[in-house]
Amino acid sequence: MIPLNRRSAARIAADVNDGRATALAVAEETIARIEAYDTIQPQIWINRFAPDQILAAARAVDARIAAGEALPLAGVPFAVKDNIDVAGLDTTAACPAFAYRPEASATVVDQLAQAGAICIGKTNLDQFATGLNGSRSPYGVPRNAYNLAYLSGGSSAGSSVAVAAGLVPLALGTDTAGSGRVPAAFQHLVGFKPSKGRWSTRGLVPACRTLDCITVFTDDTADARLVDEVLAHFDAQDPFSKPLADRPVARKTIGVPRRSQRVFFGDTEAEYFYDRALETLARSAEIVEVDLPPLLEAAQLLYGGPWVAERTAAMAKMLAENPDAVDPTVREVVEQGLDYTAVDVFNGMYRMAELKRHADEMWQGVDLLAFPTTGTTYRVAEMLAAPVALNSNLGLYTNFVNLLDMAAVAVPAGTRGNGTGFGITLIGPADTDRALLDTADAYLTAADLPLPPPLDLEGRMQTVKLAVVGAHLKDMPLHWQLTSRDAKFVGAFETAPSYRLYAMADSVPPKPALVHSDSGSAIAVEVYELGVAEFGSFVVEVPAPLAIGTVTLSDGTSVKGFVAEPRAITGAEDITSLGGWRAYMAQNV
Repeated sequence: MIPLNRRSAARIAADVNDGRATALAVAEETIARIEAYDTIQPQIWINRFAPDQILAAARAVDARIAAGEALPLAGVPFAVKDNIDVAGLDTTAACPAFAYRPEASATVVDQLAQAGAICIGKTNLDQFATGLNGSRSPYGVPRNAYNLAYLSGGSSAGSSVAVAAGLVPLALGTDTAGSGRVPAAFQHLVGFKPSKGRWSTRGLVPACRTLDCITVFTDDTADARLVDEVLAHFDAQDPFSKPLADRPVARKTIGVPRRSQRVFFGDTEAEYFYDRALETLARSAEIVEVDLPPLLEAAQLLYGGPWVAERTAAMAKMLAENPDAVDPTVREVVEQGLDYTAVDVFNGMYRMAELKRHADEMWQGVDLLAFPTTGTTYRVAEMLAAPVALNSNLGLYTNFVNLLDMAAVAVPAGTRGNGTGFGITLIGPADTDRALLDTADAYLTAADLPLPPPLDLEGRMQTVKLAVVGAHLKDMPLHWQLTSRDAKFVGAFETAPSYRLYAMADSVPPKPALVHSDSGSAIAVEVYELGVAEFGSFVVEVPAPLAIGTVTLSDGTSVKGFVAEPRAITGAEDITSLGGWRAYMAQNV
């Protein structure tokens, strides 16, 4: 049986330290969870330690506890993105031809082990950490744990699924352009991206060495804070490490993109959840609109400017000696760096300095930012069909953060009807990491979000919710068109107060026309859920001047529903004041 619950690293460590559990028992349960979930998604792992090695490591932790040690991560299982070195396992960066066996673990892996955590294995990723979607790996596509048709997010795909599916309570990822935040949003996780240099990157295969951060996925902010307590330190052997600092944040003003500059790529659910998140934040802070274009210009320099050459530098040997071993989309992206000159790079640096100055001035007017983590999500099939364009969409609100030396934490902010997550990211200047986690705590407490939905263990049936307003209502003459397609009744609702309802002239059987109007009212509807194929066959039978469009409900969510062409109201009776079709029919029996 597949476990459906996530586990808390803090709780595991407390139980093992206090003798209520053993690291061995936790390890045995973890192995069982992973073996069970392997029947669903074996592709989230590239390599794992053998069970006897994991159990031996757990016994060693129990021995340390018995000897009197207090370990902050006692017995906590963790996963590691396979561009971070773990002694005893190959590092592949999702490219078999690149694989090597490191002599030592990365600094962060050693620190976690010293704190009592137990490494389980290496997780799948977008090859060479180039991508935000998780589909660019020869080891398979890790899919969203809550809807297997959708992206898990990348490049830290396997690590995010390992936590989302409850296999391990924490997993290391990396983040150059959003790879530690996008997967968190899609799968209802916390994705903590520390300030550059706060955690050592020694032992990390570089993507953009001056920008790379190692990150962590957890179920909650308490576990992210616990990991930060272990990993935040100055590493003299890492040239990009810097002395530890913690900068306070007043949290009185929160910057958000101007409404006219917000982009959700047609995802009305994401737009609704973002507005709701801002309402929550506004209870304790002033919301201030900021200009998005300067941040987007900085982001553009990452993939559409000379910074792509830094990725090219990291992969230069592979591109020169074995280019066919590189994923075609990754190669297409990274080879662009060969076209930039040293002059281009310096001009890019000069422009980035100007944009950094703009960002520094922005912090004079706001304490932190609260942006959508992503504007939308996509099915795996959609990403494979348009791998560059759709991936770029996912990075709209994330790509600028490391370039402008900011810290960030991604947190859940809503669940779409398809089970995938929407999230917001709290962003602050460098060294505001602790303050951002505190802000995330306050937001999540105030938002009081529901628990994540059940895991998708068999491939969630793709369905469409349909609002009906007239002849398809229960006990009405065309309701059979729904029942014959096994439509499931979801509930009775009202539309947003922005519709007018008309009784069409000469319609047999009698039918209404629902028309969007700024002077409208709420109209009663019933919502049904149909399979995608059944929905398609239903739409084919809808006669003009009626049509199927998008209807907004009173709670702000959107569903498909009956709408009408303008000609539908010619000679029609306006029955908006009655509030719905049943009331009209009751008057005309």
